[in-house]
Amino acid sequence: MTQHSMAQRANQAYRGAAVAVPPLKAVVMLHAGAITQLRRAIEAQEARRFEEAHECVVRATAILRGLSHYLDSGRGGALAERLFHTYNALVLASLRASGRPHAGANLQRIIDGIAELREAWEYVETTARAGSSDRPPQR
Repeated sequence: MTQHSMAQRANQAYRGAAVAVPPLKAVVMLHAGAITQLRRAIEAQEARRFEEAHECVVRATAILRGLSHYLDSGRGGALAERLFHTYNALVLASLRASGRPHAGANLQRIIDGIAELREAWEYVETTARAGSSDRPPQR
C-alpha cells in the first residue's frame, strides 16, 4: 500500500471516528491507535519480522499525519501550528527509527511523546465535557 493511500485511509478513519464519537474523543482514540501500532512495530522488530514492523510504523504515521492535517490554524493559532510541527516531527522520527538498531528504544520514546499528547487531549476532552454539563440548557 502506498503512502498516499495510507494517508487517505487515515483521513477516512478520522472522518468516520469524528462522526461516530465526539471529535475530542476521536482525537484521543486516534492517539491510542498510533501508540498501539508503534507497540506492535516494536514487537515485530524484536521478533525480526521487519516487514510487519515497517507496516505498523506506516500505519502509525498515517494516523499522525491525519491528525496534523485536521488541525485548524485559523482557530487554533500558534498552538495548532506547534501541534502540526510536533506531529510531523513524530512522523519523521518514527520513519527514521524503523528498521534501525535500537529501533525499539527509539520507538518507545516516540510512544512516550504520543502518550503525553493523548493525556493532554484527554484532559481537554474531560474539561470540555464537564464545561458543557455546567451550562444551562439552551432555549
